[in-house]
Amino acid sequence: MAFPKKKLQGLVAATITPMTENGFKKDWHQLFLNASVTCSQIKQKTCDCMNRQDLLPVTEEINFSVIGQYVDYLVKEQGVKNIFVNGTTGEGLSLSVSERRQVAEEWVTKGKDKLDQVIIHVGALSLKESQELAQHAAEIGADGIAVIAPFFLKPWTKDILINFLKEVAAAAPALPFYYYHIPALTGVKIRAEELLDGILDKIPTFQGLKFSDTDLLDFGQCVDQNRQQQFAFLFGVDEQLLSALVMGATGAVGSTYNYLGKKTNQMLEAFEQKDFSLALNYQFCIQRFINFVVKLGFGVSQTKAIMTLVSGIPMGPPRLPLQKASREFTDSAEAKLKSLDFLSFTDLKDGNLEAGS
Repeated sequence: MAFPKKKLQGLVAATITPMTENGFKKDWHQLFLNASVTCSQIKQKTCDCMNRQDLLPVTEEINFSVIGQYVDYLVKEQGVKNIFVNGTTGEGLSLSVSERRQVAEEWVTKGKDKLDQVIIHVGALSLKESQELAQHAAEIGADGIAVIAPFFLKPWTKDILINFLKEVAAAAPALPFYYYHIPALTGVKIRAEELLDGILDKIPTFQGLKFSDTDLLDFGQCVDQNRQQQFAFLFGVDEQLLSALVMGATGAVGSTYNYLGKKTNQMLEAFEQKDFSLALNYQFCIQRFINFVVKLGFGVSQTKAIMTLVSGIPMGPPRLPLQKASREFTDSAEAKLKSLDFLSFTDLKDGNLEAGS
C-alpha cells in the first residue's frame, strides 16, 4: 500500500464547490453545433433534434475557473494545506457522479505541489457509484478517500456497515481510507468506537475517521482504545475543536477553516505550546462568530456567502433544494466579522478575553 509519507493531521478545509450565478443558462451555440443544424434552424431555435434526450441544453453550473485561486488562498492566506473534497460543505451528494469526478480532478490538478493532501469523499447511496468514485480518485492521484454511511437504505449493525465500507475501500486498495462519521445527517447511529474495534482486520487500508458529532465520549473512546494504531482522529465540529484536542484529536476537518483557518491555526499553535489560556481565548472568539451565525441560520448556503465575502472569490449559489443566503445574513455576518476584528488577533495575544465581544 503506497500510503503518504506524512500523516494527515492539522487543519483540513472542507472545500466548497464554487458555482456560477447563471446556473442553467442555455448555450444555444454549443447545442446546435453538436446537433449539426443549419443557421436558419439556430435562428428559429427549432429542429427535430430539440426533443432528443441526449441534446439537453449545456449547463454552466460549476465554476472550475476559480479553483486554482481558491487553492492559493487557502495556502497563502489561511495556512491550510489539506482539503476534503465533495463532502457536505462541497455539496457532494447534490452533484452528479460526472460532476464529482470533474471537481475531484480539478482540485488534484490545481493542488499539485501546493497542497499536502487531497482527500476525496466518495460516499454515495449506491455502492457501485462509491466504487467508481473511489477508483477514479486513485487514478487521478488523490491522497485518500472518505466515505459516509449510506443513509436511505441504512446499515443498522456494525458488520453491515463494515461490509459496505470494505467494498468501497477495495476499489482503491492503494489509497488510505477514512470513515466519515456524521450521524446527525445520515441517521446511522452506530458508534464510531464500536466501528473501529477490529476494523483493520476487515479494511487494511483504514487510516482514520472524520468525526462530525458532538459526542465526546464516543470520540474519546475512539482515541483511547486505538492509541497503538496511529490513526488520524479528525474532529469535525469546528466550534468544539479545542475540547477534541484535549481528548486526543490529531487534526480537524471543517468548513470554517476555509476562512478562519489562520485563526484556528493560531489556536492549534497555542495548544501545542501548552498555552492553554491563549488557546481557550482563540476558541471562545471563534465561537462568538459561529454562535452568532448559527442563530441567524447557518449551513452550506451561508458558508458560501461568508467565503465569498472574506476571500473575494465568488462561490456562487448552492444547488437546490438549498436556497441562496439572504443579503440580510451576509450583511450581519460581515458586521460581526468586523466587530470581532478577525483580521488580527492582537488583543487576544494580550489575554483579553473580551476582545471583539
